[in-house]
Amino acid sequence: MADTVARRNERRTGRRTLWIVVPVAALAVAPLLWAVVSSLRPGDEIFRYLSPVSVRTVVPSTVSLDNYRAVLESSFALALLNSVLVTTVSVALGLAVSSLAAFALAMIPFPGRAVLFGVMVVSFLVPFEAIAIPLASTFREADLQNTLVGLILPAVGNGLAIFLLRQFFLGIPASLSEAARMDGLSWFGIYLRIYLPLSRASMVGAGLILFVFQWQSFLWPLLIAPAPAVRVAPVAIADFAQESGVDYGQMFAAATLTAVVPLLVLLFAQRQFASSLAATGERE
Repeated sequence: MADTVARRNERRTGRRTLWIVVPVAALAVAPLLWAVVSSLRPGDEIFRYLSPVSVRTVVPSTVSLDNYRAVLESSFALALLNSVLVTTVSVALGLAVSSLAAFALAMIPFPGRAVLFGVMVVSFLVPFEAIAIPLASTFREADLQNTLVGLILPAVGNGLAIFLLRQFFLGIPASLSEAARMDGLSWFGIYLRIYLPLSRASMVGAGLILFVFQWQSFLWPLLIAPAPAVRVAPVAIADFAQESGVDYGQMFAAATLTAVVPLLVLLFAQRQFASSLAATGERE
């Protein structure tokens, strides 16, 4: 009898949760859905069915890929490639630097380690916008304006990624590193042969943090790399707004292409990312 009542209560709770989750999810997805649908419409039909709202608002009467064809034939294609290149290099270098820093903060005893960790935590609590302008001035003085290096460097050291990896490394039994040290293995050897192979999920989680941070970056590329040759996708979307008017069809197509890349990456790596978050904070 008790089991029957419990199952009935679970079903009721599930239905109530569903009634809350579905409308909220629909509200969250509606703008993205409308943008995708608008990118498939001719320019004169984008705002025609907004008022009153009907099925035609989200179901186009005619589907056309002209907007995507025009976007990929414009300078936006180069900007999209720049975003892919900058993000890929930033993630690779960022994982190398962040994992080494996290390993040192977690495993290697040295004076001031706790203070250094505190400074690192504070660093990712400070909004990047607060330091973007003075940092851009420093990069200009170093002749790094309008270069891919200037776009990549600020993303290499990410405090949140270091924190995530450090917490995971603390969860690995210290006996493994102690045994390796007794066998004569160096700290770098311990990091390379023991900790890295055990931290695949955590590395994926840190990589996603670096990826999203760099891919959606707008203010920094706008300040340091305004030249067309090194412009990235989030900045290049604004090119579709000209003095003569705004080509909303192409703008929505460019925005959709920019959103699809991180969406695919997150869907592909969501299991590893969840595992890395579950492991964060665990300690032996």
